[in-house]
Formats: sequence, structure tokens, C-alpha cells
Amino acid sequence: MVKKIAHLGIVVRSLDEAVSFYEKVLGLTCSGREEVRDQKVRVAFFACGETRIELIEPVSPDSPVAQFLARRGEGLHHVAFETEDIEAQLRLAKAQGCVVLDEKPREGAGGAKIAFLHPKSTHGVLTEFCGK
Repeated sequence: MVKKIAHLGIVVRSLDEAVSFYEKVLGLTCSGREEVRDQKVRVAFFACGETRIELIEPVSPDSPVAQFLARRGEGLHHVAFETEDIEAQLRLAKAQGCVVLDEKPREGAGGAKIAFLHPKSTHGVLTEFCGK
């Protein structure tokens, strides 16, 4: 049911500094920025082949991403897998014993529908399902 890796989410302290690195050092082009208010983050998007990279900067100290940044520092935050049916994918994961963080899909960056699985049940990687 998973189609491909949709994007890699990378937490950064400064979106402006990270965007500069990705453009100047890696030669990628930022295709846009967005604030996701309910998640209290700003996101910058890059295409790298078929996979997107999302740089994520917390905009509030009570954001879960800010807490991640304080505990672990900058770096890989999550891997997002594109699926045609998020709800079916969540049911399957739950039936297999995964801890589901989102019982129902919610809105994420770019208007995508998203849902997360807890890293404790996914071998240490915060796992996101996403779809349109």
C-alpha cells in the first residue's frame, strides 16, 4: 500500500540558514515555504528527484518539533511514505501492533493528509503516512 518515500522531514534551528545551505552547497532550489499553524512550525520545500525534503523550524517553544530540537538537536525528524489510503494504512499498522499517534488523518503542509506512527514501534524512526 505504500507507494514511495514522499519526503524526509529535517528539523533545523534556522530555516533561513538551512535553506541557504541546501541552495548554495547542494544546488537544490527551494520551491516554497509555508507556516503550519496547528503544528507550530515553518517549512521549506525542496525537490530531490522524486523525493521531497522538508526543512522544519519550530515557531513556538511548546511545539513538539521544538521539544525534539531541544532533546536531539538538528537532524532527521521523520520519513514520510506516500499511500493511496491513509486510513487503511493506519488500520494495518495498528493491527500489526504499531503505536498510532494519529487515529485519523489530519492536515499537514501543502494541504496533504498526514498521520504518524510512534518511533517506539517503527524501529526508532518517526514514520508518517501521507496522501492527498
